[in-house]
Parts: sequence; structure tokens; C-alpha cells
Amino acid sequence: MATSTTTIAGRYRLDSRLGVGGMSTVYLAFDQRLERSVAIKLLAEHLADDPAFVSRFRREALAAARLVHPNIVQVFDFGFDEAQHQHFIVMEHVAGRSCAELLRDRGRLEVPEAVEIIGQACNGLDYAHRNGVIHRDVKPG
Repeated sequence: MATSTTTIAGRYRLDSRLGVGGMSTVYLAFDQRLERSVAIKLLAEHLADDPAFVSRFRREALAAARLVHPNIVQVFDFGFDEAQHQHFIVMEHVAGRSCAELLRDRGRLEVPEAVEIIGQACNGLDYAHRNGVIHRDVKPG
């Protein structure tokens, strides 16, 4: 289990958990080599020894790394940390709130603002789809 003192690949210090899914957990981390905040996705421990899931995780990293677009987070690195027995993907960290948090804090959005947010998401998804990458986990929040 990752803790705030865990370091991945000798350089990514885990700071706090950002989110959990069925396949992985995403942490805010600090890249000690490049001295910047990043997001790091760790494959769930119960999937780490399953070749099919490891292969899917690797394909996800490679596919996402090909995408360079202002509405898609950039992939910086991926690999396997032998000491922690963790498969990881390191990505650009984008500070902000989810749509669910925005709605909870502010209530209903004005139509132009909602259209702008949805438009940005659609632009990123369109770019990914045109480049052969299907997201498969788009959430409304």
C-alpha cells in the first residue's frame, strides 16, 4: 500500500491520493528529479500480477503518450517499480476541480459556462478518437 513516504522509481514521492478506481489509484506526487508536481497512476495491487491487466495498463500509457492536446493531460513516464511492485503512469498534474465539485460548490452553471466546459471535454475526446484512442471511462462528474 502506498503512503506519503512512498517513492516510485526512485524519483516520484507520493504526496496525497487524488482518486481511486477499480483498476488504479491516482496520487499527487512530486518528481524529485525535475522538481515539479505530477499525477501518478498506480495499477491496483490485485491486478499487478495479471498479465492481461498489466498489458492493458501499458497500452493505455503508450496510447495516451501519443496524444498532445490542450484538453488532454500529457503522459511523462511509465514503468514498473520493482521495489514497490508497482506498475505506474506519470502524467501532468492539472490543478482544479471536477464538474461534480464545481456543481456542489456553486450550484447550477450558466449555459455559456456549461457549454464551454463540455466543449473542452468534447475537443479532447474528438482529438483522441481521431488518433485511434478510445477513452472508455468518461464520467459525467
